[in-house]
Amino acid sequence: MCGISGWVSYRRDLRQERSTAESMNATMACRGPDAHGLWLDEHAAMGHRRLAIIDLPGGTQPMVEHTPEGDVVLVYSGEVYTFVELREELRRRGHRFHTDSDTEVVLRGYLEWGAELPERLNGMYAFAIWDGRTDQLLLMRDRMGIKPLYYFLTDDGVLFGSEPKAVLANPMVPREVDLEGLRELFSMVKTPGHAVWAGMREVEPGTVVTVDRTGVRTRRYWHLRAAKHTDSREDTVARVRELLDDIVRRQLVADVPRCILLSGGLDSSAITALAAEQLRGKEKVRSFAVDFVGQTEHFVPDELRATPDTPYVHEVAQHAGTRHEDIVLDAKELAEPSVRAAAVRARDLPLGLGDMDQSLLMLFRAIRQHSTVALSGESADEVFGGYAWFHDPVARDAGTFPWLVAMESQRGRDSGSVLEPGLRERLDLQGYTAQRYEEALAEVPRLDGEHDPLERRMREVSYLHLTRMVRILLDRKDRMSMATGLEVRVPFCDHRLVEYVFNTPWSLKTFDGREKSLLRHATTDLLPQSVLERVKSPYPSTQDPAYVLELQNQVRDLLSEGNNSALDLVDRSRLQQITRTEPGQVTTPDRNGLERTLDLAVWFDLERPVLTLGSGR
Repeated sequence: MCGISGWVSYRRDLRQERSTAESMNATMACRGPDAHGLWLDEHAAMGHRRLAIIDLPGGTQPMVEHTPEGDVVLVYSGEVYTFVELREELRRRGHRFHTDSDTEVVLRGYLEWGAELPERLNGMYAFAIWDGRTDQLLLMRDRMGIKPLYYFLTDDGVLFGSEPKAVLANPMVPREVDLEGLRELFSMVKTPGHAVWAGMREVEPGTVVTVDRTGVRTRRYWHLRAAKHTDSREDTVARVRELLDDIVRRQLVADVPRCILLSGGLDSSAITALAAEQLRGKEKVRSFAVDFVGQTEHFVPDELRATPDTPYVHEVAQHAGTRHEDIVLDAKELAEPSVRAAAVRARDLPLGLGDMDQSLLMLFRAIRQHSTVALSGESADEVFGGYAWFHDPVARDAGTFPWLVAMESQRGRDSGSVLEPGLRERLDLQGYTAQRYEEALAEVPRLDGEHDPLERRMREVSYLHLTRMVRILLDRKDRMSMATGLEVRVPFCDHRLVEYVFNTPWSLKTFDGREKSLLRHATTDLLPQSVLERVKSPYPSTQDPAYVLELQNQVRDLLSEGNNSALDLVDRSRLQQITRTEPGQVTTPDRNGLERTLDLAVWFDLERPVLTLGSGR
């Protein structure tokens, strides 16, 4: 897995900037606790922190190929699942290998194919190549955006890193967030390329960014395309199963202990059962699930979650024969300020998801004591159409991102906002969201002859989820896992599966009258009937009033101290009202407001952002 960082400057000697380059690289220590390396030349500094997964002794980075025309240097984060086949192809083309790592395959693949390399890769990756033969830096990111990569253009080059904190560690970068950055932060739309921090960009998924003395260029090497689907229902189900079998087999490859994240839903249960089939007779699959003290016994159904996870988790674990463990958290642990600080630090931003971020971080910390690689069911809902709002005509046809309509329906428009009223007006989140929605719609690939209005709309809805919604969740998963040195793989993001299902007609995706028909029927032989029939349930959130009481106490203390800059962004009188409400009577929107406020306060303490609200980008 790993974390990368770097600096290219065409008008200074970076050999004199070792301490700054080392500081940038040090911010990635959590992503790569096993080893670190730094390569310096006159105009380039390349840093790497390693989490060893494949070829533990042989994958040291930065990896350098010395050529007569100059050094070619690679710093690489991720996994290429087809590296064995690629290595054999490169050997046939005359390349000699000195390690068994996929890193060397990527380096030699670049030497053979240049900037067209990523078209040949299947995996999750973000890497940088300094080509000393041409004095070019190339930044490349996987098709779905599973692994992150950020950059900041300077007046004579570029800074880059796996996370914003690596870029922000360079004193050349101002810690500024402007009005548009705040709009992105509070809007829940994940605009491609947007990094919130002023002047910083995210390398877009499926993109190569090239920097040289003349400036910067970008090239999209992959995007979703519309294609006619001609397979029958039976053949489509069989093809989905065939792809899943191959994907899980490839993603189980590791030289370190691995496990499965199991929630008891269809998605994670399918991955668990497929992995158990792949490893049957070789080893017993380990599985882990998160739970909260008393959650199952005292569970109260709500609009999002009809059933608790744990009974289904245990049934799947028994059915698949996994070696299972529940990670059970209590309210005091979840509300611990140091845990919140670690979660906000991991994400670089105050995203306000509260206990869902904190519990995920704690789950990954516990798993990391036993495993280094985990497979997750993330993204199946986006690929197969699993969310409830896919099937709700009101949300689906509302003329905006459907998940936002669903959230408003569950919470009430603005009822949970604790932002200062004047700031809310200046942000105009409704207008910002409308603009981003129109931009997203303009990208949707169209299929000639697709006249059915429902099919056309569902292609749009699927595209919105696969290019916006999924990236919110992938970023969360990556940041929380890598903050603990755990690599999480996402089989449902294999681009072959995404392309195939994207172009499957909506009528086929729902042929049994339910959500995720293709996935359910492709794995029917592997799963208990109860799981096959279970209604979608999101990632769990604690229902313990003791947790809300802790939030109220912390916000009350924050208000009484009155010196945190976050308080300039929130409605203090509204927060006072929420802190005086009985914990068991605090609504979900108001609880979210408490979470958002505490996250903002931590962010200002940790990152010291400077808000420049007089302008937008």
